[in-house]
Amino acid sequence: MSTLILAEHDGAHLHPATASVIAAARALLGPIHLLVAGANIGAVADEAACVEGVMRVLVADDAALEHALAEPWSTQLLALAGDYDCLLAAATSIGKRVMPRVAARLNVPQVSDITAVIDAHTFERPMYAGNVIATVRVNDGVVVGTVRASAFPAVQQTQPACERVTVECAARADTTTARFVRRATTVSERPDLATARVVVSGGRGLGSGDNYQRVLTPLADRLDAALGASRAAVDAGFVPNDYQVGQTGKIVAPDLYVAVGISGAIQHLAGMKDARTIVAINQDPEAPIFGVADVGLVADLFDAVPAVVAAL
Repeated sequence: MSTLILAEHDGAHLHPATASVIAAARALLGPIHLLVAGANIGAVADEAACVEGVMRVLVADDAALEHALAEPWSTQLLALAGDYDCLLAAATSIGKRVMPRVAARLNVPQVSDITAVIDAHTFERPMYAGNVIATVRVNDGVVVGTVRASAFPAVQQTQPACERVTVECAARADTTTARFVRRATTVSERPDLATARVVVSGGRGLGSGDNYQRVLTPLADRLDAALGASRAAVDAGFVPNDYQVGQTGKIVAPDLYVAVGISGAIQHLAGMKDARTIVAINQDPEAPIFGVADVGLVADLFDAVPAVVAAL
């Protein structure tokens, strides 16, 4: 089963989620090609060619594809779709914008948030905030899907560079109704939240943004962790939206997830319950977060977290 994967990147480097999509595609037991679309993306294509399991990198380098807008990227993917049995992308904001357009144009269903590959046409995906795992089968046509990156261990860049092929740009800038205005990038020295090995998250129990930074930053520094937050903390303005972990935020599966002052709403649990080890600190012994935690500490977070930091 031949598979074409839409590569996600920032113009300079491949996004780690793409390596997880490749891991999922390897279970389909067929050739895997990678589409790298954008402008001035030679470095990204070089990086993609060395990812384990990729047999060919298709490079669409044109100004019309520069800003990862859904319309031109879906047009480019559709122009190549006829040669493949399966089209995949990561279940990120880009993949969630592009792939539904592709599925609609091909008149096929989309399989969203794939967490397991059973065979070439059968997949598992979570439903109802992860409380139900559905088995979905695509009976006819091209398989179009998005892959939950946290469900598959990323493959490494260990192979000799594979074949690179330049493909013609199928999109035209003057036919795109969407317009790129500006890019606002958050620069951080911390690990990326979606792929971090350790995540420290705070909730409404912290009381304020100042408390969030004062209490959690030292712990995150000691653990070399990414910082996250519950939706309640984000809605209260403690931290920006890109910190949010949950069904409506980022889905994470780190080795260690530390939940501080988070009660454990269903939508938050859906975003982090696949972490290998979950540690919860909350003064409410009835908090739902303790139902999924491997280690739970019922204590005042303002006393407990500094004590943990001091002990590390």
